[in-house]
Amino acid sequence: MISYDNDRISVRRQCELLDLNRSALYYKPVPVSAEELRLMNRIDEIFTKWSFLGSRKIRTLLNEEGFGVGRDRVRTLMGKMGLYVIYPKRNLSKSCAEHRIYPYLLENVDITVANQVWSSDITYIRLASGFVYLTAIIDWYSRYVLAWALSNTLEADFCVAALKEAIAKYGAPDIFNTDQGSQFTSADFTDELLKGNIQISMDGKGRALDNIFVERLWRTVKYEDIYIHDYRTIPEVRAGLKSYFDFYNMKRPHQSLDYKTPELIYWEGRKGEFAICA
Repeated sequence: MISYDNDRISVRRQCELLDLNRSALYYKPVPVSAEELRLMNRIDEIFTKWSFLGSRKIRTLLNEEGFGVGRDRVRTLMGKMGLYVIYPKRNLSKSCAEHRIYPYLLENVDITVANQVWSSDITYIRLASGFVYLTAIIDWYSRYVLAWALSNTLEADFCVAALKEAIAKYGAPDIFNTDQGSQFTSADFTDELLKGNIQISMDGKGRALDNIFVERLWRTVKYEDIYIHDYRTIPEVRAGLKSYFDFYNMKRPHQSLDYKTPELIYWEGRKGEFAICA
């Protein structure tokens, strides 16, 4: 149980010891009407299928389906969901002018081994009576999902928690690539990368393919798990995603990997590293 009167251990440290996201501690649930949730879920479906569409075109598609919604409302709900379009690609996490932006380091870089480049992003996950946000960390070479976390806010805490978990389990990558969202440019997140001597790479505005592996992951997760199961609660979606990511990593053949699994490709991609250590 969190104590706010403890002079020796800060609230932040208490949350770390209890493996609790600090954002969840302060979060106060705001009820979402059934109509608004239905609209948000349909926006998510449209955006997942056509991630280059902005609020104007999404409004048009919604009106064709009988929603009778204006552009301002669509834009407001997209902001609530964390969907910010920068043509020709989407940017799910809003940038912060006060945070340092790092250059993109992956122009013409060949990805030849596991742990050479990791990447992360955030997506909206619908529930029967609400929603949460999902972040995941993926290895570019193998498409292996190294860690993931859920949160009911867009604070940076759950992104930092996933990063720490991935590094603890798999070591540090050479380069970590993200978009310019405030979660990834925050000091809490970048400090973890700098402590591990990890080079920081950030997508340039308007670049369509910089984080494409995570973009593809979101579509796969939603079509193969989220849209099928319609999870009702956070514990349900957490258990469901754990089962799905185990399947994705260890059982699901990937066409781009010559129908091998990400887990197999990941550990094959680290054989040379272990041979050098031996």
